[in-house]
Amino acid sequence: MRQKGSAVARKLENLGSQIRSVTDSDAESAQRAGTTTAPVGTPDNPSFKILTVANVITACRLALTIAFLVLFVRGTNRVLALCFYAIAAVTDFLDGQVARRTQTVSWLGKVMDPIMDRVLLFTGVLAIVLTGELPVWVAVLVIGRDCYLGIGALILQKYRRRPVDVVYIGKVTTALLMFGFCDLLLGAPVVPGLGLANVSWLPGLNAQPAALGIFFVYAGLVCSITTAVIYTREGIQIRREALSEQEGEKDK
Repeated sequence: MRQKGSAVARKLENLGSQIRSVTDSDAESAQRAGTTTAPVGTPDNPSFKILTVANVITACRLALTIAFLVLFVRGTNRVLALCFYAIAAVTDFLDGQVARRTQTVSWLGKVMDPIMDRVLLFTGVLAIVLTGELPVWVAVLVIGRDCYLGIGALILQKYRRRPVDVVYIGKVTTALLMFGFCDLLLGAPVVPGLGLANVSWLPGLNAQPAALGIFFVYAGLVCSITTAVIYTREGIQIRREALSEQEGEKDK
């Protein structure tokens, strides 16, 4: 029994190490090697604490997001639902700021913060799709793109532990999509359709009036595809360089 328990503990520790490596390979490597010089609780030396003020804020954001989805889809109180979503979105920066300023940066927080960002975005998309206010293809493209990049990041771990650097257009993509989805949730202001297409699955581009946010969503989708192409090219380059180094070591 003790051997089985220790084997499970080792597997869990290896899994935790892999997750930390994907999140911040430099900090994880330094902690594992015992070479970190940064104070505990800083971004370069995260703690293993769970109950911190920043993590509680992140948990509250998750609870607000779930409450928003339930209220919005049921249509019981759309205003309250939008308030919950707005609070969860506006406080996006708060947990990170609190963690850094109080020197309570933790591995749980570093892992959960980007996950929470995607949960918030996907929840907003799902809510608008379920109420028929957003074409399904938009949701498929947004979620599919993130799944594609996530799988690609895991594959690249075989060739380089450090994650691919975030590109500026990726941040622009998130900003455009978040603003567009929030405006669609609000449903105002409504502007006339451009009449460029005669299909129902292109709101705003057809002749029907639509919320202004749909045009920000379209701009975000263009940036999203561009970002995927940039990350794909960089990933291919990283793989080629890693394989080239491996072949060079074999020749020696």
